[in-house]
Amino acid sequence: MRVLALDYGSARTGVAVSDFTGTLATPREPVLKANTRKGIDRLATIVRETEAVRVVVGLPLSLSGGDSPQTAEARAFADRLAARLGDAVPVEMYDERFTTTLAQRSGGDRASEDSRAAAILLEEWLAVRGRDHLA
Repeated sequence: MRVLALDYGSARTGVAVSDFTGTLATPREPVLKANTRKGIDRLATIVRETEAVRVVVGLPLSLSGGDSPQTAEARAFADRLAARLGDAVPVEMYDERFTTTLAQRSGGDRASEDSRAAAILLEEWLAVRGRDHLA
């Protein structure tokens, strides 16, 4: 069973997908303007094509663990995506602190950086929660 992770951004949203064993996370092409009807539709297509059984959206908390200016926007995006996907594919949020910093350190262009951040988010989620959800 596969899990899709999203590193939400208003201009560009990074995308990563796990392998069927829930061990590896692979970055994919980011989705532009993901919080538009076209962007949500594109994400729904990716969920269907990858046969994802769950979507994990990065929750942009402040360093202290509280809400950041982007937190409400990311939550609204996750709610909109969940409404589009329905009950068949749960959408959950997961702390994404430091994923962008780690992705920046690994090099590459800006677009791939977003998806590398999504892959880091997914790897962390799989290590902590994935076994419980995929068992």
